Amino acid sequence: MMMEQTSEIMEPDIETPENEWRIRVADIKQYAYCPRVVFYEYCLPGVRPLTYKMQHGLEAQSRVEELEKRRSLREYRLTEGVRHFHVALTSERLGCTALIDLVVESSDGSQRRLTPVDFKMSRREPGRHFRLQLACYGLMLEEVWGAPAPEGVLYLIPLKRPVHIKLDKQLRKEAEQTLAEIRKMVLGEHMPAPTPHRNRCVDCEFRRFCNDVI
Repeated sequence: MMMEQTSEIMEPDIETPENEWRIRVADIKQYAYCPRVVFYEYCLPGVRPLTYKMQHGLEAQSRVEELEKRRSLREYRLTEGVRHFHVALTSERLGCTALIDLVVESSDGSQRRLTPVDFKMSRREPGRHFRLQLACYGLMLEEVWGAPAPEGVLYLIPLKRPVHIKLDKQLRKEAEQTLAEIRKMVLGEHMPAPTPHRNRCVDCEFRRFCNDVI
């Protein structure tokens, strides 16, 4: 029987040859939110500043991780399991890399089960962009760790609330399609249209590079 444990041992990342480029899975979330953010990050590297919001999020996540080590797994609908923090993965099939906040390894009868957990500084119901990122985590875990990941969790830090996301076929397919779109955009260096949601542009640190938004 698997007992509840905490592990900070990371799955070793696979070294990438200098001539082989891989997508960061976090870019799926950004691309779904606004594709230009991803374009600027790859085609204008080094221009993104660390904002107060980003720094605050990093500090809050660190505090949550300390609390996480002392909590039970009931919020993840599990009674026993092993926590793995800061799990680094590389997918050869998808051509991407990721650093997952938390992976809970449990068992469903005789079968291992993996649950990716992503901590978010948000009070809103998680949008599609967060769900796509989580789906890609599931795909990568199944490939690299060799066990099913049927569900993931988005943990809303301000609300102290886990949101359970079923990683179904449609969500996985959309995540793979998004990776393909990002790769085509960056390799072709084609700047995409901005997000149709102009309210997202107001506080965007990349707005000064766009000449066709507010």
